Amino acid sequence: MIRPDERIEHSSVTSTEAQNNFGEVLSRAAREGRVFITRYRRPEAVVLSMDAYAALVGEEPVDLDALERDFEALVARMQTAEHGAGVDAFLSMTPRQLGQAAVRAARKNP
Repeated sequence: MIRPDERIEHSSVTSTEAQNNFGEVLSRAAREGRVFITRYRRPEAVVLSMDAYAALVGEEPVDLDALERDFEALVARMQTAEHGAGVDAFLSMTPRQLGQAAVRAARKNP
């Protein structure tokens, strides 16, 4: 948990100031990297610059089209008679048989 300290005091605005001057808060975050928003003198939220955000979560964008193509290819590979037979066998197993199969699989892949 973040505690109010001197550094936060210098990089913070109250929630009322943030509400009334959000453009300035954005500009300040862009300059300083972050601005804490306080309520009753306690940090409640933070506005990050895009650079600070990218550093936090990673800069590589997610290619949703590529993920969709990969998923569709995976599903297509699974649409075989062999996979269908495996699913049918799995769904017809008793709980005991499922347990035994799980133990066998665990022993194969320690």
